[in-house]
Amino acid sequence: MKSLSRTLSQLAFASVIASSSVQAVEISGVKVPEQIVVADTQLQLNGAGVRSKFFIDLYVGSLYLPAASTDITSILDASDAAVRLNITSGMITSDKMRDAIIDGFDDATDGNTKAIQAQMDAFMALFSDEIKEGDQFTLATSKANGVTAYKNGVAQDTIEGEAFRQALLKIWLGDSPAQNSLKKAMLGD
Repeated sequence: MKSLSRTLSQLAFASVIASSSVQAVEISGVKVPEQIVVADTQLQLNGAGVRSKFFIDLYVGSLYLPAASTDITSILDASDAAVRLNITSGMITSDKMRDAIIDGFDDATDGNTKAIQAQMDAFMALFSDEIKEGDQFTLATSKANGVTAYKNGVAQDTIEGEAFRQALLKIWLGDSPAQNSLKKAMLGD
């Protein structure tokens, strides 16, 4: 009888551990799916959080990977990854988004953006149209193809280059991320 009781306790504990893995969540009114498919590649939610400034939620940022990881090096080396930004504030404009991304690339490269400037210019063009609350940007990164940007599910452009791909990921995951609490949340911490 004791052995049955212990087995049931172990099963209950195992189910709690299994259920503690990353699941679909709602953050700041945005439903963040447990998995997404980008260019026929299925990616799992690694973590998600809010980018805020002056106590205003600007967007929900989520990181999707082939398999969960908290190791930045393995994330940067992964064959595929995606960062999804769900805009939650009408305060984000195209100009503000471009400025923030330029600052992010500057921080991600320690101010050395010259080698990726052509790719940055092409990427900035993706943010020339109006941005409004509810818009969704998915930045799918692939070692084989570079970065494909989607706006509201529609592919905009693909920008090649491994240095650019890594710099883009470091905007949220690097040593000087857009926001430390968002980085931790995207890493599943």
